[in-house]
Amino acid sequence: MGTKLRLTIMNFLQFAVWGAYLTSQGRYLGSIGLGEKIGLFYAIQGIVSIFMPAIMGIIADKWIQAQKLLGLCHIMAAAGMIGAGAYGMVAADTVMFGPLFSLYTFSIAFFMPTIAISNSVAYAILEKDGMDPVKDFPPIRIWGTIGFICAMWFVDLAGTDGVPFQASSIQYMVSGCLSLVLAVYAFTLPECPVSASKERKSIVEAMGLKAFTLFRQRKMAVFFIFSMLLGVALQITNGFANPFLSDFGNLSQYQDTFGVRHSNILISISQVSETLCILLIPFFLKRYGIKWVMLIAMLAWVLRFGFFAAGNPGPGVWLFILSMIVYGVAFDFFNISGSLFVNENTDKSIRSSAQGLFMLMTNGVGAAFGTLGAQEIVNLLVNARRIPAADGMTDWNAVMQGWSQSWLIFAGYALIVAILFALCFKHKHSRS
Repeated sequence: MGTKLRLTIMNFLQFAVWGAYLTSQGRYLGSIGLGEKIGLFYAIQGIVSIFMPAIMGIIADKWIQAQKLLGLCHIMAAAGMIGAGAYGMVAADTVMFGPLFSLYTFSIAFFMPTIAISNSVAYAILEKDGMDPVKDFPPIRIWGTIGFICAMWFVDLAGTDGVPFQASSIQYMVSGCLSLVLAVYAFTLPECPVSASKERKSIVEAMGLKAFTLFRQRKMAVFFIFSMLLGVALQITNGFANPFLSDFGNLSQYQDTFGVRHSNILISISQVSETLCILLIPFFLKRYGIKWVMLIAMLAWVLRFGFFAAGNPGPGVWLFILSMIVYGVAFDFFNISGSLFVNENTDKSIRSSAQGLFMLMTNGVGAAFGTLGAQEIVNLLVNARRIPAADGMTDWNAVMQGWSQSWLIFAGYALIVAILFALCFKHKHSRS
């Protein structure tokens, strides 16, 4: 089996593990009475991303070969995820937050570092075989997104007793089983030697904290601060889009619509758009520069949330489709363009640390605060209205109105960030 094919399989499985639950677990949590805790399940991803990838990176650099560490992490992640799925199946409607969240957190703590480790494995193996990671890795990485989409479709279409996996804890079981498959597969990959360097580094250098010196530069400080502020938006739709679409099923006119029955497939258009929009980045960056590209991303987030506020799974489903399409611009123009900007504006000696800082500010601190804040808004405007009235009925029109108000608040937040960024970030672009 060729090197590229082996790494393609690794990337496919790596992101299929994540796609099995990332966009659908909110629907399951809402169905078992944990709708008010959805934000915590997504915030914990950001919290563990602050320190676990750095710790595992040190281990891979010094003591355990990266491909073996990838396998070990996935074994631990699988144990937690299968445990969460099994607990959900056994407890059924009596699931308690504590045990489920503890098992999930244990799994996430070992899964999140594998995203960076799998990249390191791919780079090392490509270089070992005389290939160029910059040229040869992107076509391989695309299969990660395809794996993510395939897992989303599987948990949407597969089910038991009329209940799709996306609405049950079996989605965790699917993720855990994929982790086990990847764990076994990782141990068959070529060796990635640990560093032979005897140089002693301070804990600040080892954890990649040296990049914080970039805050001494006004332009970089403003960029990282706004990256954190926009990172607030990253996980909101992953956590709340599926429960939002599911709630439309309580209104008779939308019960049998495609968006309600196959919400995960509808949401997967976002990932398709994400894959295609990568191709637009070189043109936009060269022609308009990082400031305008980031502003385009911020305005795309405004549209992403705004279309959710205005749409419905019936006649207004086209607004949802537009929301999925602009997600590609919102996500790629922010994450990938931001990463390229950091790479071009930092010294080689701290470039890797600077990339880690960018991820920490966006997917760590920003995403954690974002999902927790979004949960408070949803609790206030949506979940508070689920309480049955005197006649024992819930006013679902009021609930859906609460969802629209929530999405408009998220859109307003993104618009304010965009305006402040336009005023505060100073960067002169040269097309050359």
